[in-house]
Amino acid sequence: MSPVPPRARRRGLPSTPARTARKLGEIRRAQLITTYGVGAMIAVENESFLVRGIDSWDISEAPSISEPRLARQLGVSGFRMPPAPAPDRARDGVRAVRFPEMYSCPHCHQLQQFRRFNSPGNKAECSTCQESLVPSRFVIACTHGHLADFPYWKWVHRGKGTNSGVCGGQLTFRADGSTASLRAVLIGCSCGAEEVSMEGAFRRQALRELGIRCDGRRPWLKDAPAETCQEPPRTLQRGSSSVWFPVMYSALSIPPWSQGIARLVAPYYDVFKQEDNAAIKAFVRMQKLLRHHPNFSEDDVVAEVERRRAEETDGTEPSDGTKGIAQARDYRREIYEGEYRSLTKPHPEVAEQEQEFVCEPPTAPVDALRSTHGLAQVMLIKRLREVRALQSFRRVEEPSPADSALREAAISLAKPSWLPAFEVSGEGVFVRLDTERLRSWEQEPAQVARAARIRANHEKLLASRATDSTKPVPSSPATPRFLLLHALAHILINEWSLDGGYPAASLRERIYGEHDMAGLLIYTATSDSAGSLGGVVAQGEPDRLQGSLRSALHRASWCSNDPLCMESEASGADSLNVAACHACLLLPETSCENNNILLDRAVLVGTPDGRFPGFFTH
Repeated sequence: MSPVPPRARRRGLPSTPARTARKLGEIRRAQLITTYGVGAMIAVENESFLVRGIDSWDISEAPSISEPRLARQLGVSGFRMPPAPAPDRARDGVRAVRFPEMYSCPHCHQLQQFRRFNSPGNKAECSTCQESLVPSRFVIACTHGHLADFPYWKWVHRGKGTNSGVCGGQLTFRADGSTASLRAVLIGCSCGAEEVSMEGAFRRQALRELGIRCDGRRPWLKDAPAETCQEPPRTLQRGSSSVWFPVMYSALSIPPWSQGIARLVAPYYDVFKQEDNAAIKAFVRMQKLLRHHPNFSEDDVVAEVERRRAEETDGTEPSDGTKGIAQARDYRREIYEGEYRSLTKPHPEVAEQEQEFVCEPPTAPVDALRSTHGLAQVMLIKRLREVRALQSFRRVEEPSPADSALREAAISLAKPSWLPAFEVSGEGVFVRLDTERLRSWEQEPAQVARAARIRANHEKLLASRATDSTKPVPSSPATPRFLLLHALAHILINEWSLDGGYPAASLRERIYGEHDMAGLLIYTATSDSAGSLGGVVAQGEPDRLQGSLRSALHRASWCSNDPLCMESEASGADSLNVAACHACLLLPETSCENNNILLDRAVLVGTPDGRFPGFFTH
């Protein structure tokens, strides 16, 4: 496979088939999953565009990514990296469409659709003033993912007794600079309507009071029909994070899928699964796939293809193609429990084999860690691979496990057979707690009562977000065990960022705290070289881990916001934390898989009055 350039270019859509697509700019491949994915707006100089659905992408040269466990869980055949630019082609594979359609001129203050400015080709310029145009600062969206331009005409003509949307006048947009608030943003019309400000446009009921309903538009999907939608639209800033929340799933590549015959077959499985056994063997001979793998035979390849076919046949995806709450629940069970089993067993490096997962115990014993800190096992993950896939996205409100299927904004018009994804390689340290000591601690009434406060707040939030009465509300994972593992992961990441020199944003947690699991994984989470040369693994050696854990617990015992932080009854968004703030436990959002909620420092070190014992002071 030839090397792939690291950046992917965005181009606009030709207005006629004869025109060459216009080059807009460049963004990284990973950003098409995490930041500027399907349905997200991207600013390019003085213009704004919306990334179109994957069914309009050209993936003929996009590399495939194999992760069978995750593909089965998400109900697709596989994953593709976003297309990369090719120097010898005039167009690349990812499409974009102009959005919002409303633009204004900063000189003559005209506010109208972009096409009415008659801009010269490849420019966003007012044909009258020769000034660069400015895309609309405001859009409207609903919680079901629909998106549209802000209804400026109705806003300025509200209360005028007309609903036609046509008065023969020219809308204007200007900011008088008197204040930095919306009061200084003024919308007018040449028909004589009084100029009004944008103040109040962000109120929840502002659009409903004007009789404005969601029109069910999905401009990121080509030729998508408007959907019937009863959700009230909300006004949003074009650059607000509330316009686009990605819904991503990830999985670690673990044995047996990450090595041996399974790893050899994975890149060719899409070809093999359509062929009979004779054709598969012929392909293997023609491509000389076993040239560097003398331990495998053609029959082994056929057997692996049949095994994967059987797995796909046994899939339990709902007939309507949606998974919703069940998907999140099955994802945690199937993906995390499989990883936990692999992380607790040695998988040493084997010479002359390409391995994506190498897991070994440290050379020194961990007896001191067990007796002093209750750590039963430490594993050094010297090599790992993680695949992250974009499944859908949300608007207005961040994703929640209680979301109904209606909130899933689709990334293609039809149910996709593949999803965009990218992979990262790195290393990490896995820590498992002593289950006997953990059970004794988590069953104490004080622990149960403290965790119950967070759990009640979380389940109240989940119930408020559950709009589908036919589906059960998911339960909160906020148990004493989960809170302990989550807080422990956060203090270790903070400590390693200070002691090991890693930026906290380059480290990531993975919490295994459900059912009988009692472990956590801290690993490098970036696709660059940060922490990929053994530095993270070195932090897991028992002597070093004991020192860093002791230091981390000492830091956690006091916060610059104490006593308010430790004595708070609830903190954070929606009261989903207790003793946790930016000065002690919170991490960059890229590092925490739970969005910095369900955190409590007291489960580690206890409260100063001694009424609530922490696990490490128990």
